[in-house]
Amino acid sequence: MTRNPFILEPYRSKAYFCDRESETQEILSGLENGRNITLISPRRLGKTGLIYRVFDEIQASGRNWLTIYADISSSQNLEDFIHLLAEAVASRLEKKSRIQTFLRTLGGIRPLISYDPLNGQPQISLTYRSEDEKRWTLKSLLGYLDNLGEPVVVAIDEFQQIREYPDTPMEALLRTYIQPLRNIRFIFCGSKKHLMVEMFTDARRPFYESTAFLFLKKLDPEAYAGFIRRMFAKGSLEIRDEEIRFILEWTRGHTFYTQMLCNTLYMQARHKVIRQEDVAWAASSILVSERDRFLEIQRLITPAQWKMLRAIAREGDVSAPTAAAFLKKHGISSGATALRNLTALVDKELLLAEPDGSRTTYRVYNVFLSRFLESL
Repeated sequence: MTRNPFILEPYRSKAYFCDRESETQEILSGLENGRNITLISPRRLGKTGLIYRVFDEIQASGRNWLTIYADISSSQNLEDFIHLLAEAVASRLEKKSRIQTFLRTLGGIRPLISYDPLNGQPQISLTYRSEDEKRWTLKSLLGYLDNLGEPVVVAIDEFQQIREYPDTPMEALLRTYIQPLRNIRFIFCGSKKHLMVEMFTDARRPFYESTAFLFLKKLDPEAYAGFIRRMFAKGSLEIRDEEIRFILEWTRGHTFYTQMLCNTLYMQARHKVIRQEDVAWAASSILVSERDRFLEIQRLITPAQWKMLRAIAREGDVSAPTAAAFLKKHGISSGATALRNLTALVDKELLLAEPDGSRTTYRVYNVFLSRFLESL
């Protein structure tokens, strides 16, 4: 059976991954030269896929490195962090004997292991008697990796989440444990640019100037166009430049939304040559399928916030949200009201705020939501 080449999971293989060659080499070069990396991008722009692309390249090149990926976005405290990192380590050790050795290094906290019946991944249960035991466990876990005798790369996704832990000075604690390590390199990934930049550039913070930065940008339109053309050709389908330009404009070149639209278009293709009406139909079908979810957002925020969200969507990008012309055009009562609603929508991750020098540009985070709001 022919598989849809426009994948929606972060990574399958190099054959289904578009470009990012320079970013891949930049990360590899940094790791090889003893640097930790801070990787920052908005959500769904492809940073997780890039991490797995780097890991794939490491394996393909014959480097004897252990690669570990841990997503800590769901963590609420130090215990959650240890749990997620421990399971990520165990999932990469492969042999049960190595997993058992790893668990024994965690000592007196009575670790238990089971395996998910659906995917076979290890599930670890840890019990603590005190906060000191948690800290000792984290230090032991990192010490185990450092003493493996092979280079280790640990990618921690949504790293800014450690700032939300209520009872632990996590930045200082983690920096203290990481600093003496000699055999581990870290990729700290995050989607909240202002928080991540502050963590690594503020001289008052523990991770100050401890990494090299990489800000992930949208894919080059020409490279993405060539990729789209090749993927459609895998299914003996032809797509013209005009339709590709429409796709990239409608999705604003954002990786996930472009993949989703192309995936839908490929699935619905009725002709060997993709036509403009085919693309429009695919785009419309996505918005119809998402309609109920988007209207649920309206019920979860205030009417004033919904008005602001619609106003931003209709403008596309807004860099002067308190300007009289913008307020009057969209029926917003005052600049103070606009700022209050902007802050709330950014906190809810419904708007993306991108600082650029002395000003900040706002846009609706979810491109499909933005297109839906435009249609109202």
